[in-house]
Formats: sequence, C-alpha cells, structure tokens
Amino acid sequence: MYAVFKNGGKQYKVQENNIVLLDKMSLEPKSKITFEEILMICSDSDIKIGAPFVRGAKIEAEVINEGRGRKVITFKKRRRKDSKTKRGFRRDFTRVRILKIVG
Repeated sequence: MYAVFKNGGKQYKVQENNIVLLDKMSLEPKSKITFEEILMICSDSDIKIGAPFVRGAKIEAEVINEGRGRKVITFKKRRRKDSKTKRGFRRDFTRVRILKIVG
C-alpha cells in the first residue's frame, strides 16, 4: 500500500515505515504530525484518486530530526569577459518517518 501526498508545494510517494525529507517545519523530535492533503491511495485491490484530495484519508508520521542538506555549488563563468559567480546553497529539511496510512 502506498500513498501520494502534498506538502510544501511538492508531492511525495510514500509507504509505511518510509523516511522522507520534507521542507523545514520547525517541529520537535518525536512529535507526531498528520497530513490531510492526500492525492492518491493505492492498496492491493483498489486505487482511490482524489479530486483534488481523498476524503477521510490521512497519513500519520513522526518527526525524527531536523538538519541541513549537503552544499550545492552553482558556478557560472562567461569566457573572455572576466565575469564569474560562485554561490552555495544548503537546504533545510525535516526528516519524517511514515507510521500509518489511513484510507
């Protein structure tokens, strides 16, 4: 059984006991969170697709920790112009474990 839910403008496909990196939500570790915006639930026998969300469906999850991702460096160079830029970016995330998918 898996589900597709929406969080922070992105869509995530998850199963139970999966660990997902979401955008930073400023929550304490070991706290519980529920996601109500479920777009699709697929079990062994049937598929429920929402319009836009599946009614009565939710995903229960537990916050593991918060952190920052690896640094991504963007480097632009224009040849023969003596022009270059170098920037770095680290994504803040919340690591979440999916406990239960309720359809």
